[in-house]
Amino acid sequence: MNFSEIKKIISESAKKIGIAEYDIYYSESSETSTETLKHEISGFSSSDSIGIGFRCIVDGKFGQASCEHISKEELEMLVVKAADNAKYIESSDEAIIFKGSEHYENVPCEQFRAPTSGTLRDIALEIEDKTYKEGELVTDGTQCGAGTGVVAVHMYNSYGLELHKSAGYVYYYSCPVVSDGKETEDSVEAKNAKNFDEIDNVVKKAVKNANAKLGADSVPSGSYNVIISGKKFSEFLAEFCGCFSAKQVKLGLSKLAGKLDEKIASDIVTITDDPFSDELCGKNAFDGEGVATRTKNVIENGVLKTYFYDLAMAKHFGVEPTGNASRGYSSPVSISPYFLYLNKGDKSFDELLEIAGNGIYVTELKSFSATNAVTGDFSIESAGYLIEDGKIGKFVKSFTIAGNFFELLKNIEALSNDLQVEHSGLFRGFASPDVFVKNISVAGK
Repeated sequence: MNFSEIKKIISESAKKIGIAEYDIYYSESSETSTETLKHEISGFSSSDSIGIGFRCIVDGKFGQASCEHISKEELEMLVVKAADNAKYIESSDEAIIFKGSEHYENVPCEQFRAPTSGTLRDIALEIEDKTYKEGELVTDGTQCGAGTGVVAVHMYNSYGLELHKSAGYVYYYSCPVVSDGKETEDSVEAKNAKNFDEIDNVVKKAVKNANAKLGADSVPSGSYNVIISGKKFSEFLAEFCGCFSAKQVKLGLSKLAGKLDEKIASDIVTITDDPFSDELCGKNAFDGEGVATRTKNVIENGVLKTYFYDLAMAKHFGVEPTGNASRGYSSPVSISPYFLYLNKGDKSFDELLEIAGNGIYVTELKSFSATNAVTGDFSIESAGYLIEDGKIGKFVKSFTIAGNFFELLKNIEALSNDLQVEHSGLFRGFASPDVFVKNISVAGK
């Protein structure tokens, strides 16, 4: 059953029970992955899924339901369930079905040709073979893998608005285990992309980092000059991006409430959300409610310029929506960025090292479990390299960096001139240059 047939059945069902305002969110995806161990394929999985979400307005409230089994009976029941669910909604947010934006960016649906299962198998084995050859200390336990995914989304509503997007990607990784006879260490390097062009770089980085950990020690506790790698600072952005949500502001769960047009970060900090970035495997011309997306600076030269708004929050605050409504077929609308990145600076990595003098280059963050997304406080077990006399020194591990995200933004003193991308999803991602900050609290040995 194609989408035209699906929307016809749902539309007729809605009309029968008197539902005038509704929308349909249809998602289909396929994923294939393979992994290796001891020069053999140790795991393989392949899945295809289809999901349909239906929202309708009943007595001023949203009702929502979803299904994964596509039949005329299921689709008719989907409408009935959604209408019934509206009776139990207690949200005070206004329910809005969007009529459509005046203009949508022309974002062609890229023709992505997913690699076959055989190709993925060969690539995973190739990565493993290269990983073993990259270092003589690489030993059993080493795992590598490759995979691919394709997603297509269709949206339609009772005002006749119809939108579509699709994209595909590949991913691959190397996870070498190294041993010098005294101790064993591992590392992982992964890549989400549109092709397999950087296999050699992924392998080299993974093995180099694993080897560096052998014989590593911690550092004495104290206050250090710190360079946080771009990939790791991207994780900070992913963890704390909720502070820019207008919903969180309304609920009193963001420290940025009431700070629009105020200075909240260093002069060199500009953070941008770009739904059309070439770094994304899938670009976004519309959001989960059908609103046209746009590129915007959230922080510009240290000044907070906007929050992220969906339709309800835009109505509540009396502003235009920013097109940041996020949605899956079975989940309610939330607010999130697309490609959120800290703009790069003007320093080479060597220049950052010279500025730091002595300190730590943080390249690993173990977990964000001991963080508070509302207050911004964090305490994270970390690893990285000593910086000694402006040069990279030995690897150090098992130390904890602690501080506050909002203070971190204020204290950024220099940024590298390259952007490192950390993807979190097909249509979403985060990126940052290397970030230099003075006097970070470090708990070590």
